[in-house]
Amino acid sequence: MLKSLLGTDIGRLRLMGLIEGLSLIVLVLVGVPLKYIGGDASWVKTIGPIHGVLFLLYVLMALNTAAARGWSFTGFTWKVLASSLIPFGNFWIDRKLKGMEG
Repeated sequence: MLKSLLGTDIGRLRLMGLIEGLSLIVLVLVGVPLKYIGGDASWVKTIGPIHGVLFLLYVLMALNTAAARGWSFTGFTWKVLASSLIPFGNFWIDRKLKGMEG
């Protein structure tokens, strides 16, 4: 499965989206509660910057894929970008991207 994802620009975008989405979920569902309920900010200090880098890479990959595929910004690109701002959004857009592979 990993080999097939890395074979296309959309596959690489999907993989990055899944990784970025998981990092956001870990940050929001684990790091933030541990910081504010448990008083332990170490998870946020560790996961926060990692998530930030993954987010920037996802945005760059999304814009690069959109340019290569000729997507209009108002038609589809904005949905791909917006999906990374919402927890579980990357998993929703992944289904749409999966249908575009090939």
